[in-house]
Parts: sequence; C-alpha cells; structure tokens
Amino acid sequence: MAEWSDPRVTQTGAGVTIDGKPIASTAVDAGLRAHMLKVYNYMASGVLLTGIVAMLFANSGMAAQVMATPLRWLIILSPLAFIMVMSFGMNKLSTGALQAMFWAFATVMGLSMSTIFLVYSGESIARTFFVTAAAFASLSLWGYTTKKDLTGWGSFLIMGVVGLLLASIVNIFLGSSTMGWVISFLGVLIFAGLTAYDTQRIKSEYFYFAGHEALGKIAIMGALNLYLDFVNMFQFLLSFLGNRD
Repeated sequence: MAEWSDPRVTQTGAGVTIDGKPIASTAVDAGLRAHMLKVYNYMASGVLLTGIVAMLFANSGMAAQVMATPLRWLIILSPLAFIMVMSFGMNKLSTGALQAMFWAFATVMGLSMSTIFLVYSGESIARTFFVTAAAFASLSLWGYTTKKDLTGWGSFLIMGVVGLLLASIVNIFLGSSTMGWVISFLGVLIFAGLTAYDTQRIKSEYFYFAGHEALGKIAIMGALNLYLDFVNMFQFLLSFLGNRD
C-alpha cells in the first residue's frame, strides 16, 4: 500500500480540483505535458542505454563467451530482480535511488539482450526497431488521446502476459516452431494493448498525484512500464522481421 496521502482529483464545472482546491486548466495541461515528457524521456533514454550496452557487449565477443556458461542465467534473471525490487520497494526507496535502479536495470537488460546481435543481422534488428518505434508511438498517442476508458483491459492483458510466460516455458521443452510463432503473434498483440493501456494509466496517475512529492517516482515507474512494453513488442516482432545470420 502507498504510504503517501491520497490526493483526490475531481472534474467539476469550474475545472479540475485536487483535495477540493481548484487548479487552473492551463496549469494542469502544462503539468501533464511536463510529466508525460519526463516519462517518455526516461523510457527513451533507458531503451537507448539498453541498445548501446547490448551492441557493445555483443561486438566485444564477451557475450558469446559468457552466454555459453551458467553465468548466463544470472544475466537473464537479473532484470526480473530489479523489476521486483523497484515495484515492491517503491514506497521505501528515494526518487534518486529509484532512478539509479532504473538505469541499472536498463544496463543489465542490455547484457541480457546482447544475444539478439549473435542471432539476427544488424540490418534486420534496426528495421524491427524502427517498426516497433512507429507502432509504439501510434499506440501510445492513441492511449493518451482516446476518450475510451481502457481500465477494463488491465486484468485481461495481465492474464495474457502470464499465459505467454507459461506457454514460453512449455515450448522450451516442446521446441515447436508453430507454437513459437503463435506465442510471438499473441505477444505483439498483448504488448500493443499494454502500450495504450499503460499510457492512459500514467496520464490518470498524474491527475491523481498532481502536486504530490511522489510524482517523481510515479514518472520513473511509468517509464519502466512503457520500456517493458516497447522491449517486449520489439522482441516478439523480431521473431517475424529478423533475418538470422
């Protein structure tokens, strides 16, 4: 449970109010733009850092060596550990500590994703990245601007992610290429939906926590969610668009 107070945001005929105090709509609009810009800057910087680390680690030759040893499991599972610590320890961590953990997470994700440079051609990786970026931008913009309430998508999409994880584990033992394609196709759809859903949720959280000191943490965690949406959509699309070396 959150440890901060619960600022109540309401929409009235006079505009937006927080804890009963009216806030000028122009101030709200400016604050929202600044908040979303911070979220996207964090997210884009994290993706960039991950890409640079992945490429350098792969090109150095270390990725091929390390990933052939049991140490690969430490690299593969480390990002999950960071996500859990950031999610469950958010209330106790300072904004600076949470920010440092985000950059550390992006770095270990780069180490983990370095294997794609050992499997796919650089040209197909770049092509898939730009396709993912275009799709992500469109979906996030739609999630930000749509009047449709996407709240109901949340539980369905999370169940889909759990299903993908279980199916992926099963397919490790089955080794079915057909099942692999189905998992990738569903993965693209699920994380496309999560991109729109998370964007709208981040926007709603701004109104809920506007003026609260926790807003800095909210921006970092929002960036983490959008980062995960982007990276997962990229990896699933790579199964279709990537050319193996």
